[in-house]
Amino acid sequence: MTNEEMLEVFGDFDPAQYEDEATERWGETVAYKQSAQRTARFTKQDWEQIGQEADAINQRFLDLMAADTPAESEAAMEVAEEHRAHLTKWFYDCPKASHAGLGQMYIADERFQENIDKAGAGLAGYMAAAIGANSQR
Repeated sequence: MTNEEMLEVFGDFDPAQYEDEATERWGETVAYKQSAQRTARFTKQDWEQIGQEADAINQRFLDLMAADTPAESEAAMEVAEEHRAHLTKWFYDCPKASHAGLGQMYIADERFQENIDKAGAGLAGYMAAAIGANSQR
């Protein structure tokens, strides 16, 4: 994509800003290599669809939070499973154990938490709890 298209899709978020860190931390993993291979061929339309799907998943989590549905509930675990399937579809094969680790990173790394919580306060923690519960069933 062109720089202009990147701005249209990602707004003020610049994924390239974290590329060196991601390569250093995960560059030798199968998941990283698989994700890099898949995303290299994505079009602007692919990224827009990915964003729309991710926003819809976030909204389902937020709706559950608004209804005071526990993160360990069947409904929240189903949305967590949707999230895992979304990652597998677009980025890398994401087994439940890997997904649980990702959920923990959502709350352990303040950059992830801050970014996720832009959609709604407390979303990162709720997602992490639902993902963790889902990984145990």
